[in-house]
Amino acid sequence: MRPRSLTLALAAATIAAPLVHAQSAATAASACSGPRAATLDFWVGRWRVVDAKGALLGMNQIDKVLKGCALIENWREPDGSEGKSFFWFNANTQIWRQLWVEDDTRALGGIKEKLMVSAPGAAIVRFQGTLFTPANEIVLDRTTLEPLRDGRVRQTIEISKDGGVNWHIGFDAFYIREP
Repeated sequence: MRPRSLTLALAAATIAAPLVHAQSAATAASACSGPRAATLDFWVGRWRVVDAKGALLGMNQIDKVLKGCALIENWREPDGSEGKSFFWFNANTQIWRQLWVEDDTRALGGIKEKLMVSAPGAAIVRFQGTLFTPANEIVLDRTTLEPLRDGRVRQTIEISKDGGVNWHIGFDAFYIREP
């Protein structure tokens, strides 16, 4: 490249660089906005989690992070057991995913990877994935989150050992928002 051409190319790059940065920053800021990205907003907050009789099952803190592209879930049971989830929104596919890890990853459900399977705009949010037993048997696992009119959220976790023909509830709880 000749010196004059090199100078012009450097000048153009110097002028374009801030524009490209500004455009990519704007894209990043808006990548996780819109109705699909906001699907789990109802669940953000600090929650006391109880069964149908009101017995405390645990506490849960759900935080929205990374400009709305992810949620972090921090679960703690009364005995001190913990679990954490990382939910992330893929702006290209418009689908949420979840990775759940407990403090005993050997237990069935101690590690879960799920994909949102509910239809856009549905009244409930459902994630589903596959678990493997210690004997390497396949178990389907699904979690349903249902915002209730009184401000609570109902969470049901079910498993199926027959490919989804029959589902059995393993966890059925109500989230009550903490002040």
